Amino acid sequence: MSTEHPEEQRPLKILIIAETYPPDVNGSAQFARRLAQGMRGRGHQVHVMAPMTAKGTSLTVDKDGVTEHRIRSHRAFTHPYFRLCFPWEVYREIKRVLDAVQPDVVHSQCHYILGRLGIQEAQRRGIRLVGTNHFIPENIEPFLPFPDWFIRGYRKVSWWDLARQFRRCDVVTAPTQLAVDTMVANGVDDNAIPVSNGIQVGDYEQLAGEHLKKPDHQTVLFCGRLAVEKNVNELIEAVSLIPDAKNVHAEIVGEGEQLDSLVSLAHSLGVAERIHFRGFLADEQLRVAYLNADVFCQPGTAELQSLVTLEAMSASTPVVLANARALPHLADEGVNGYLFEPGNPHDLANKLQLVLDAGPQQRRAMGEASHRMMAHHSFAKTLDTFERIYRGEPAR
Repeated sequence: MSTEHPEEQRPLKILIIAETYPPDVNGSAQFARRLAQGMRGRGHQVHVMAPMTAKGTSLTVDKDGVTEHRIRSHRAFTHPYFRLCFPWEVYREIKRVLDAVQPDVVHSQCHYILGRLGIQEAQRRGIRLVGTNHFIPENIEPFLPFPDWFIRGYRKVSWWDLARQFRRCDVVTAPTQLAVDTMVANGVDDNAIPVSNGIQVGDYEQLAGEHLKKPDHQTVLFCGRLAVEKNVNELIEAVSLIPDAKNVHAEIVGEGEQLDSLVSLAHSLGVAERIHFRGFLADEQLRVAYLNADVFCQPGTAELQSLVTLEAMSASTPVVLANARALPHLADEGVNGYLFEPGNPHDLANKLQLVLDAGPQQRRAMGEASHRMMAHHSFAKTLDTFERIYRGEPAR
């Protein structure tokens, strides 16, 4: 009896192109890794092309069953960890990887240098192309040391360039309908479709029989890069506006270029003893942080989905989120949390207190509502959708 797979079930050779990939810490990098590992778990042969994380020549390594092709890169002087690949140095490397892998599908998570050259070369070879956009110009603008008139021009050109590159793809996706609408409004073809980044809800739930040692104070949790567009300063200011007698603390999980200024802000507002900067946490430590938090706060205004918010909600944590970009879709007012006006720490403080002042039973109900909402963001559904897209089948 033949052991060959029917054509529709044949394992695929998938090449994922990512301009940022772990050990980088951001939502796009984490999604690319989860996608690679998820597809490998379904029996596909998965390759990832991403920049080297330090100086050196290109190399190929195996990481947990996924083949990583790390391409020669250079440090971006305006960003703490982003790496730049120079086209004249890497084009031959991209062709070499495509020659070696012979992928059935190329899935680009970016449109910068690796993404651009990879998309163009895959199109030239007639390889099926999928593009996923995690980008808006606001993600990069804080790192550009230029005047406002230049930034406005950069924003316009960025969208034009993104649309031009993704127009080469057979299918284009973004994590939410709002992200798709933003792309289309800025020139991307209107056949783009939303596919959630997805979440493994069970990875963040409390284990059976697990007893957590909760702190003796109420805790607001933030997780993410300490970058300008995350507006962590507004959370620190909001904590300073909550009466001292309530003894509300904030845990700030993450690293980034804003750390020193945020530490200084906490001292200047007299709340340094209640603002805890925990740096990078391993997965298990992060799960416990979500479970121990009384409320999760995401004050960022440039979120196309916010993977950390999905993680917190999977841990049955109430949320208080900025009323910006994709975040309003994750907060059902008064049910699982609240939205606050971006740039208004007083409103943020008020919304945090609505959650923190609620009784334990009400907070538990809000957390359970967060957990129920995650059924729409099952990572298994995300993998199902991308498998269909990779094979050229309808996404739904």
